Amino acid sequence: MTESHENRKRWWALLVLCLGVLMIVLDTTIVNVALPSIRTDLGFSETSLVWVINAYMLTFGGFLLLGGRLGDLYGHRKLFLAGIVLFTLASLACGLAQSQAMLVAARAVQGLGGAVVSAVALSLIMNLFPEPAGRTRAMGVYGFVCAAGGSIGVLLGGLLTDSLGWHWIFLVNLPIGIAVLALCLMLIPAHRGQAGQRLDVGGAFTVTTSLMLAVYAVVNGNQAGWGSAQTLGLLAVSVILLALFLLIESRVQSPLMPLSLFRLRNGPGPPAWGCSSAPAACRAPK
Repeated sequence: MTESHENRKRWWALLVLCLGVLMIVLDTTIVNVALPSIRTDLGFSETSLVWVINAYMLTFGGFLLLGGRLGDLYGHRKLFLAGIVLFTLASLACGLAQSQAMLVAARAVQGLGGAVVSAVALSLIMNLFPEPAGRTRAMGVYGFVCAAGGSIGVLLGGLLTDSLGWHWIFLVNLPIGIAVLALCLMLIPAHRGQAGQRLDVGGAFTVTTSLMLAVYAVVNGNQAGWGSAQTLGLLAVSVILLALFLLIESRVQSPLMPLSLFRLRNGPGPPAWGCSSAPAACRAPK
């Protein structure tokens, strides 16, 4: 009876995780439909309007790796909850925005929260389903939610914008975020993280800056020109910082991303994206 109850509980926990991730995935497409209304209401120019999208992409892409490592260090559930809170509060700020600057800034914070949620969600699923059969089914559900989220976002964005106004494409995240937060506290077990481990500050700074510069160069490439000095310069600096990151990771005691993972033929063990449950496997190849 107890085993059956625990099994049901973890599947409910999976659905809650998927709901949180769905909220993040929806936000990547739901905004596109509302862009004309946002432009008219807040007076965006054609060139500045793209930053409603780009601000989100910039922080989302830049903080993915750092978000995963912070989950390893301080606990995946704790970081997932922090990401949900940050994303929900930023959604409220987006929904209440009355100026271009406020909306773009809130979108950047949304991207940060979304990056943290996305980075640790898979680790939480791996911890909930350590056996191969259950993990395969759980990953199938997760993959379906991520794939379907983009299409749902387009439909939901059009419906909310036409019936209630563009503000509601963000405000709809509030009840979802609160529900996910409450259910996560009830269903997902706490995780202490890696005791005694320190954050690789140098690696975190170089890889986060490298990713953000690369994302900025790509999203701004059409406007600045793909062969322009700005685009090529940003990409060059990004590559240099990435090389510096790899150098740091090869020498630091507690790396942000252990390079030995690339020598593992079968990949890391059950902790998946983190090394908190099998530090030895992350330090040396099998």
